[in-house]
Amino acid sequence: MIGDQFNRMAETEGRDECGGPARPLSPERVFASTADPLGAAFPARGGTHMPTVQAPPLAEPEAAYRQALVDPSPGKRSAYLHIPFCANHCLFCGFYRNPADPAVLHDYAGHLMRDVERDGAVLAGQGPVHAVYFGGGTPSALSADDLFALVEAVRAALPLAPDCEITLEGRIAGFTTDKVEACLEAGVNRFSIGIQTFDTGLRRRLGRKASREEAEAFLRSLRDRDRAAVVCDLMFGLPGQTMEMWRRDVATCVALGIDGVDLYGLSLFSKGPLAASIAKGALPPPPALGEMAGMYARGLEILEDAGWRHLTQAHWARTTRERTLYNQFARSGADCLPFGAGAGGMLGGRRIMLDSDRLSYCRRISAGQKPIAAMLPASPTHRIRSWVAAGLETGHLDLDEGERMAGPRLRAALDPLVDQWARAGLIRRRGAAIQPLTAGWFWLGNLTAGLLQVTLDHLGREAGSPRHEGDHHVH
Repeated sequence: MIGDQFNRMAETEGRDECGGPARPLSPERVFASTADPLGAAFPARGGTHMPTVQAPPLAEPEAAYRQALVDPSPGKRSAYLHIPFCANHCLFCGFYRNPADPAVLHDYAGHLMRDVERDGAVLAGQGPVHAVYFGGGTPSALSADDLFALVEAVRAALPLAPDCEITLEGRIAGFTTDKVEACLEAGVNRFSIGIQTFDTGLRRRLGRKASREEAEAFLRSLRDRDRAAVVCDLMFGLPGQTMEMWRRDVATCVALGIDGVDLYGLSLFSKGPLAASIAKGALPPPPALGEMAGMYARGLEILEDAGWRHLTQAHWARTTRERTLYNQFARSGADCLPFGAGAGGMLGGRRIMLDSDRLSYCRRISAGQKPIAAMLPASPTHRIRSWVAAGLETGHLDLDEGERMAGPRLRAALDPLVDQWARAGLIRRRGAAIQPLTAGWFWLGNLTAGLLQVTLDHLGREAGSPRHEGDHHVH
């Protein structure tokens, strides 16, 4: 789910695919194929050219965390609350952790509130939190009383902006009317519902219990309350999914008149239940990469023909109520306060991961600790990484801004790569900016990884040469 964007502790500094020192990378190594830019620009989709390795964690993470709380970074700030419980393990999901036992959920909610209140006491009087995200797992698995108490605790403890976006993820099964009303009364102003597909047969095969009719009725009920933004996730590339099924899914969102939608490609986890079902022959293999590219392009076309705004690579908005602030902040490297077992966060460029074991997390909260599993030092290239990721994600990467951070020769270093991608039909130049085209949107992870790697290689070369007057170096 989209609330897990911060839950990655991998850093991407100076290593190759085998963990050794990185080799210099020429722009040609990340050039795209020009024969079929939509379906076959690169051998595989994702950040294939930007290997990752975990940086050494800080020796005293809790002390570093407390200091970071009282010394906030400039810019926007968000908060993420993790609810790692689900009624069942859906086949496509790689985030399942704990079964949704009511008594355990109630106990966990109490500890989570204590986590929020303890940090909130330090944050009093600081700059506002602009987005709060309740992710999982399945936050809507909590009882109505616990949902109300938890949202109220966040609103009381944290310095929320008056227009703070408060999102709660949920699934249709078990998200009863009393829970919806409790969320709205407590202050939730955005619901993100994991639909994945409206097709009843496909939903049932993936572990989703509600039928198409029930899914549509639930979204209409949220929409008709007119008290919060309503968005849903759709997934393309599912086993057995045809182009017509996908077209109907996206068209259903348009017809329902909800506020926003995310279109995600299937990520097949090698050790997950979906991969196991495919290996046993219980499900067909997912569509080929070229077919997935066609699905993404068809979804984009349907939404744009209907007048929806393309906010980020995977997200579209129909109304001005929908802003998807949390996810845009995540891409920009903004500070994010983490709460809950397994939650991830960011403070001053330092990545944080909380203890993912529920029992250990609760014990440490009871002992008055912040249950940090690891905190990584800030990357010296945090700002440049955030510039690349956020700019491409929102469809407008300003190269002049990059030069202000990295020095006046950055554009010349990037020109061979940018020009090749433009010739391949992945991007277009618009003044000093790069803007993805349809094929570029589909391959955005590859573009981000390639552009960042060439940028970091350029910075490495610059650091090894004498400084010239007027150069600017990233800190």
